[in-house]
Amino acid sequence: MIVWAHNSHLGDARATYMGQVGELNLGQLVREHYGGQAVNVGFTTHTGTVTAASDWGGEAQRMPVRPSLEGSYERLFHQAAQDGPANFWLDLREESLAAEALETERLERAIGVIYRPQTERMSHYFEARLPRQFDFVLHFDETQALEPLERSSTWERGELPETYPSGV
Repeated sequence: MIVWAHNSHLGDARATYMGQVGELNLGQLVREHYGGQAVNVGFTTHTGTVTAASDWGGEAQRMPVRPSLEGSYERLFHQAAQDGPANFWLDLREESLAAEALETERLERAIGVIYRPQTERMSHYFEARLPRQFDFVLHFDETQALEPLERSSTWERGELPETYPSGV
């Protein structure tokens, strides 16, 4: 069975701030129940575009994704992509070289149904230990927004200016 959801739902919560405050998620529950039979796969990106809303219940928009922050897993992977392939996967299972190298807690970005570039550090980054959260990570240095089946006029306009909706 494959379950597709955002990283914050499928990565093991015990490796993130969620676990530190006693929250659970699907990734943790599946790992606890199925152990080694479960495989958690995460995705990261440095920049590009995303289809998301600014608020819950808001219209989907195509938005630019700001470049990843210094000190984040995404920035580290972006720097690695400068010397190699732009898109790659990492095996983070026990005893892999990647898992050992990435064990230090770093910032990780989570973009989901909601994306607020103006408050990105506060609303989309959290501390995590990637090798404890996922078995594999796929990094796409630059992403392209998924196109909704029913496009709104907001999505069709494309990337909105940072001053939207005030126009100032």
